[in-house]
Amino acid sequence: MEGFLPPMWCVFWYVLSGIVVVYGIVQLNKIMKENPEYKPLIALAGAFMFVLSSLKMPSVTGSCSHPCGNGLGAVLFGPAVTAVLGAIVLLFQALLLAHGGITTLGANDFSMGIMGPFAGWLVWKALKGKINSTWAIMLAAIFADWVTYVTTSIQLALAYPIPDFSSAFAKFATIFAATQIPLAIAEGLLTAFLWDYIKMLRPDILLKLGVIDESEVPNVSVSPSGGE
Repeated sequence: MEGFLPPMWCVFWYVLSGIVVVYGIVQLNKIMKENPEYKPLIALAGAFMFVLSSLKMPSVTGSCSHPCGNGLGAVLFGPAVTAVLGAIVLLFQALLLAHGGITTLGANDFSMGIMGPFAGWLVWKALKGKINSTWAIMLAAIFADWVTYVTTSIQLALAYPIPDFSSAFAKFATIFAATQIPLAIAEGLLTAFLWDYIKMLRPDILLKLGVIDESEVPNVSVSPSGGE
């Protein structure tokens, strides 16, 4: 929430997030120049994050609970690109929906645009090729959501360690868990549904991205240029 974090922590999270976002912008520009056919999928990942994370409900004072929608972008394009999408989403929400804020943008992007996506990406990498991609992305989305709020709990406990960091973290994490555990599961199911739709509609792009293999779409092949 706007103005909730002390200035020192606002600057700290801005610096950390800014480093990743700058790297993500470089990666994003490279992807769009080399593979312009990915642009609609990049836009979809950003829109999915925007819509889901806008569905907020009150939670810890100065924060709220909501789905994150950050697992899809992390699986498709990696955590750094998702950090850029997250920054854009959070900026629009702060300016248009009074959700989040400019002073807390760095902290919010670090949790929802960086740490959550990184966790989802790690889960995806660990499961890829071992189970069906639909189940893998469902679990990636669930863990991306949960780690987002574990990070948020850490950020709040660092800013307000009352009476100490461990006690504050336990309190924040417990309150968030009541809403985020079921929300993350629902988000995982919705992400899996969207994934199956993309897989049915444009399996050639997913094959070119290397996130699925021919065994999941045996009737589709990809040429070096990305065509069918």
